[in-house]
Amino acid sequence: MPAPRTVLLTGAAGGLGTLMRGLLPDYGYELRLLDLRPVEGEPDAIVADLADRKAVREAVRGVDAIIHLAGISLEASFEKILAANIEGTYHLYEAAREEGVGRVVFASSNHAVGYTPHPRGDDPLIPVDTPRRPDTFYGLSKCFGEDLAQLYWDKHGLETVSVRIGSCFPEPTSVRMLSVWMSPADGARLFHAALTAEGVGHTVVHGSSDNTRLWWDLTSARALGYAPQDDSEPFAAKLVAEQGELDPADPAQARIGGHFVTDPPIWPY
Repeated sequence: MPAPRTVLLTGAAGGLGTLMRGLLPDYGYELRLLDLRPVEGEPDAIVADLADRKAVREAVRGVDAIIHLAGISLEASFEKILAANIEGTYHLYEAAREEGVGRVVFASSNHAVGYTPHPRGDDPLIPVDTPRRPDTFYGLSKCFGEDLAQLYWDKHGLETVSVRIGSCFPEPTSVRMLSVWMSPADGARLFHAALTAEGVGHTVVHGSSDNTRLWWDLTSARALGYAPQDDSEPFAAKLVAEQGELDPADPAQARIGGHFVTDPPIWPY
């Protein structure tokens, strides 16, 4: 498809949104920014809640595509996840359908498959069609988002690339992250590929760099034209010296989702 010109970036004030604000314009995109809170240094950014369907539709109007990063990015109560991640994503897709937007890039997460054991030794890489095993209400909301994307493709012809993001930071901060890390530059490369590839329908891809310790298969991402350039291994010696290698007897270190599978709930009952 022709490269989209104007892209709505939701969650523009967040960590990943801030990284992409700095990188995606180099690919020729004009970004329209949206967040629940003001975006520092961006006076024209739209400040709106995804619960406000009128504001969401106005934000979507006239854009060529959407990168949807907004929502709660950690575990929270089901009620909060429901409002921000589930209902908010539905409102965005409805606005996209109503305004005739052709493509969404949806920030899914490794936590949609968080209870999946990670490969060890000569085990094969985890395929993109591995059964979903969410590790939290947050992970569950990403499963919902993937299913919503499939519904809107099948029913309305709205294309989506769902990117199961590992961890996108300037550098990895844990031994686990060495396997799921996506450099910001590779993140921009993957989002660009997701915006421009032909005939994606609804495609799910794993989002990481080409790490030496990679856990999951990047075949579907590469099929979009994604060519990752970075590897977490230069950071490995320091992190392993500080933290030790992963312990397969520890569920928090033996499964994709890391500590999300073992941490106690953080909300009051």
